[in-house]
Amino acid sequence: MSDESKTGEACGFAAVIGAPNAGKSTLINHLVGAKVSIVTHKVQTTRTRVLGIAVEGETQVVFVDTPGIFMPKKRLDRAMVGAAWQGAKDADLVLFLVDAQAGITKDVAAITDRLKKDERKAVLVLNKVDGMKRDKLLVLTAELNERHSFSDTFMISALTGSGTDDLMAFIVKNMPSGPWMFMDDQLSDMPQRLLAAEITREKLFLNVHQELPYALTVETDTWKNTKDGGVKIEQTIYVQRESQRSILLGKGGSKIKTIGSAARKELSEMMEIPVHLFLFVKVRDGWQDDPERYKVWNLDFE
Repeated sequence: MSDESKTGEACGFAAVIGAPNAGKSTLINHLVGAKVSIVTHKVQTTRTRVLGIAVEGETQVVFVDTPGIFMPKKRLDRAMVGAAWQGAKDADLVLFLVDAQAGITKDVAAITDRLKKDERKAVLVLNKVDGMKRDKLLVLTAELNERHSFSDTFMISALTGSGTDDLMAFIVKNMPSGPWMFMDDQLSDMPQRLLAAEITREKLFLNVHQELPYALTVETDTWKNTKDGGVKIEQTIYVQRESQRSILLGKGGSKIKTIGSAARKELSEMMEIPVHLFLFVKVRDGWQDDPERYKVWNLDFE
């Protein structure tokens, strides 16, 4: 796969696929060195393919953080899983991230079988190996390789960074020669308005995950520069029912204030400018079947 005699610029795509909650977003944020994808303890929080960009020497690596692959039931689920497989198909290198502590779940088995069926070369990356015995990890590696022959295996902790330097060196070595596709200081291809909406969505998941699992979406409506050198951002949070709106607002608007404050703080730190964030909550029944929403997330409605 690699070219030992490679000199000059190199650039390629590395897709990270796996079951929901395998740690894909955490790994990519770590390898890129900045937050480009939202991270929560809930599954299926990445809805679209996020491109994170890392530079090592003369090599630019474009990471594709894909939605978790699972057995889809609804239209949005099918679109997310379709985006994940398309990301793998288009990549120069596929990293199959597996939660080592969870082992071979139904979703992990299905992904492995699909990789074999498609005759898709892939690298096995066992994540969350902290505290696990080596014997157990070797058995898991052997069982997965019986299902599909992986080119290489890495054992890492995306959270602590353990083992990720070796993984990154391997990825860089296996990128094809060619010119860079992005500016050297660009961290993601995600538009700022969408990234800002994703940050707010992350705070929503962290604050109301028990009451509102997936019945919400966030859109950035306006983005205006302010006299203090900052930016005024207005966003609308769409829920499916009036009862969900009440939960989000909280008593006297306390819940939405907490969420807005957390999102504003992170956006200010990320953009290094003052951010004035205004959140509105509206009921929009059936937003999961609205083609316009899919266009915003770069998902295929059909």
